[in-house]
Amino acid sequence: MYSIQGLSTVGNSLPKSLNKILKKGGHNYSSIINNWVELVGKKTSDICYPKSIKTNRELENGILVLNVSHGNQLDVEYSKKDIIDKINSFFGYQFIKQIKTVLIDEKIITKNKKNFIGNKNEKINNMIDEIKDFKLKRKLTDLANEFGKKKSK
Repeated sequence: MYSIQGLSTVGNSLPKSLNKILKKGGHNYSSIINNWVELVGKKTSDICYPKSIKTNRELENGILVLNVSHGNQLDVEYSKKDIIDKINSFFGYQFIKQIKTVLIDEKIITKNKKNFIGNKNEKINNMIDEIKDFKLKRKLTDLANEFGKKKSK
């Protein structure tokens, strides 16, 4: 770490937090995320996505943690070796040695979201019912209905 005529090295000019991420292989993780569909294919990318990567200091023999949609665990289990081969050939060395899967349940999340929207619409409708002006009430009802249609799409 030396400087010539007041110039500092690139490593010294980077923020400390960014420097730590780069040393831990954050750029490799970013590369995997950016190229995920091309690496594993459309079918596999629709059912799983990278959650994190754990590697050693040499950035070799890492563990890739994938979030997998409920019901698609078996498909990912069968394609683990293929995913590892594609990622390692992308980087040109054995970056990933193992894949672990974490199950996510999207159906519960969307169900709760719909219930939340329904409760919100019910609350808005109750507030509109309290308005005495008929024209204003009708226009607000139409607006709430249109907004509800857009939110449910």
